[in-house]
Amino acid sequence: MNTLALKAKAAQIRMNLLKMIHGAKTGHTGGSLSNTDILTALYYKIMTIDPADPKHPDRDRFIASKGHSVESLWCILADRGFFPKEDLDTFSRFGTKLIGHPNNKVPGIEMNTGALGHGLAISVGMALAAKRDGKGYRAFCLMGDGEQAEGSVWEAAMAGAHYKLDNLIGIVDRNRLQISGSTEDVMGLDPLEDKWASFGWNVVSLDGNDVEALVNAFAAAPEVPGKPTLIMANTVKGKGVSFAENVPHWHHHVPNDQELEQALSELTALIESYRKEEEAQ
Repeated sequence: MNTLALKAKAAQIRMNLLKMIHGAKTGHTGGSLSNTDILTALYYKIMTIDPADPKHPDRDRFIASKGHSVESLWCILADRGFFPKEDLDTFSRFGTKLIGHPNNKVPGIEMNTGALGHGLAISVGMALAAKRDGKGYRAFCLMGDGEQAEGSVWEAAMAGAHYKLDNLIGIVDRNRLQISGSTEDVMGLDPLEDKWASFGWNVVSLDGNDVEALVNAFAAAPEVPGKPTLIMANTVKGKGVSFAENVPHWHHHVPNDQELEQALSELTALIESYRKEEEAQ
């Protein structure tokens, strides 16, 4: 996919997750909208994965440590063919495998997550195993910025640098909002880039809603041999829906019928603009 196709795909994924959350009447809307571009870059351009063989030993590993924002991931896994798209209609229904956090009974999910602060430590283990087994796969771990208050994140960060895991890529969805408000009001994090660098990581700060910048950064990792990479993805919570952007209430707000209609209209117009731009090139 070229950049415009990736942007259109991200907009379509946003439409899908909004419809899924609306139908289930539950979900974490704001964070899923903010991380969609990150996941789009990884799953459509960067990671070595095979939906027909989801446990291939040489696959890249992805861990959604901020597991509550799973809706975008479910939509992408369905779109890539890990499971039927019709399964999205069962999201959060009784007996479904598509629950509100990643569930490793679903193809494409490496581990159950949602208790924040656990994903990076598991990713360190995966990256270390690849090194010791002489494998070339990489481990990608998506964390929330509110999650950075967990001490286990920093223990894992220290271990990743100690073992020189340059096949490990951590990503912080830095949308600056968590369930109870601004991250800087709840538990101040800045200067967050400097903290990661002080733990021995190569830090790349970028616009986390720019798929081209994300693709370039992921493809370049590791820029520094012997160092794990931390992508500080500066995002907008609720990205793509004008009235949801940077609004804390949308952390787990379920769009009503009118809000869904307006959001889908905005995203449809965005996709159409990408199509016209591509035709003009």
